[in-house]
Amino acid sequence: MTDVMNQPRHSEVDLFISQITDETRKNDVFRLLQIFEQTSGFEPRMWGPSMIGFGKYHYMIDEKYEGDAPLVAFALKKTKINLYLAHCNSGSGKELKSLGKFSKGKSCLYIKEVDDIKEEVLQELIVQSISYLKNMYQ
Repeated sequence: MTDVMNQPRHSEVDLFISQITDETRKNDVFRLLQIFEQTSGFEPRMWGPSMIGFGKYHYMIDEKYEGDAPLVAFALKKTKINLYLAHCNSGSGKELKSLGKFSKGKSCLYIKEVDDIKEEVLQELIVQSISYLKNMYQ
């Protein structure tokens, strides 16, 4: 069953960004948009109220759960930015260790601001994530 909240919303990225009042956080979103779009080659789409995703894959888990999800994404939360990258909690080798200042969640990495991480390392993690998901699900 597909969750309506996690369906791409094509026309809402600009509206979402226009509602961000903190200029530092807005600049972080613009920087992440540029990094994710240039690295992934996909246009940004809203997936729910605060997640901006790039690309899409279809998954099925144990014939019970099925749906679509972005290949990579980020979300602006109250105090942090969530980076959604496949295998972000399985180590991802030296890239994850050299990313910079972050913490791990169950399915994402948390950063406070983009200046806390190395952009070139994030780009490597985006490429790895997309490659992994395409091999796994397509």
